[in-house]
Amino acid sequence: MKTDLYAIDARCTRRIFLKGLGAFVAMPLAGCRIPGERPLARFGIVTDCHYADIPWAHRPHPVGDAYYRESADKLAECVAVMNREGADFLAELGDFKDLGPDKAATLAYLDKIEGVFRGFAGDRYHVLGNHDFDALDKAEFLSRISNAGQPSALPHYSFERGGVKFVVLDACHTSAMEDYRPGNWDWRDANVPPAQLAWLERELASAAGPAVVFCHQCLDPGADANHLVRNAAAVRTVLERSGKVRAVFTGHQHSGRIGVSNGITYYSLRATVLDSGPGENGYAMVEVWASGAVSVTGYRKAASAKI
Repeated sequence: MKTDLYAIDARCTRRIFLKGLGAFVAMPLAGCRIPGERPLARFGIVTDCHYADIPWAHRPHPVGDAYYRESADKLAECVAVMNREGADFLAELGDFKDLGPDKAATLAYLDKIEGVFRGFAGDRYHVLGNHDFDALDKAEFLSRISNAGQPSALPHYSFERGGVKFVVLDACHTSAMEDYRPGNWDWRDANVPPAQLAWLERELASAAGPAVVFCHQCLDPGADANHLVRNAAAVRTVLERSGKVRAVFTGHQHSGRIGVSNGITYYSLRATVLDSGPGENGYAMVEVWASGAVSVTGYRKAASAKI
């Protein structure tokens, strides 16, 4: 059911000659785990539930066929596994629900999938996705969900676990830098406003250790162009200048992908709603290590990775 690709081998060390001691020692390379090391943070990720009590729908590549009704059971499996594995927290990376025949039905879908998510025993966090606003504005959506440590759920925010700073971005803005709302959004037009970019820079500057970033839409320059944040290059510049960001986790591109740009790994998780049956599910456990390494253990169809 899961695959852990993180294995320690000779490739994670370099032999260094220490002058005065006349001896070689093995030193860990940056991004490689130290034997016996414990992770600073250990958390679960899941994305693109698109839950709705509506029929199956065909969507073109690279989005993939959507089985909306099955997402509640798929998320319940993820929650059960993360509870069993003792994850520090669980984050869903956007497109939590989909569109109903009317607003009341859409709200009912959101309430149901949020109820499943609340089955996780630890802290829970949300990232805003475009389909979260097909029938609701941001205030309406945020009023029906909760994020740990927030009296009212925020659209973008940061938090810390084990000395790791986690930064959650909200790219659900049009090119005019207006908030997504019903009738005023296009899934191909995602943007991070200048004020949020400035906030991101301050948040990363204040990080005492490694940082991890969450966003629904893709920031990886190798992602499908329609799924990419329009000003992704500006966002990447901020991430790269900080020198602290180890990984960026996103959803949106349902098939998932992994890319690397200027030393930062961009991991897009496979969508929960994609294809039918428990075996088509996808979610992951992520571990961040003091050495700078990040390991991803994928469950079901989600990819594993070592960063």
